Amino acid sequence: MAKQKQAKLKKQPRTKATVSRASERTFETDGTYFLKLVVFVLLGTLWLKFQQPMTWLGLPIHGIPIGMLFGLMLVRQFEKIQSDRKIWYAILLVVTIICYFVPAGIVL
Repeated sequence: MAKQKQAKLKKQPRTKATVSRASERTFETDGTYFLKLVVFVLLGTLWLKFQQPMTWLGLPIHGIPIGMLFGLMLVRQFEKIQSDRKIWYAILLVVTIICYFVPAGIVL
């Protein structure tokens, strides 16, 4: 019986993936995460729209997503973990696409 208990207590060896993920984890407060979410949603709504569409190489341009461009730079600068960057990129892109069809932004 003693041998069976010792066999069960053997620990599995750690791989490099589990060690690197454990050291990669950084936790932020809920307030910080919510503040980032609000900032990126507001940046995604910021468009520079034109009253008369401009044409460039035969394509009509109705607006420029200046908030998204600025948000992409902020995400790249402040988020160190790649999975977090992907989440913020996705949020920023979805909000920008939705706000293209909504009358939000600066109209020239």
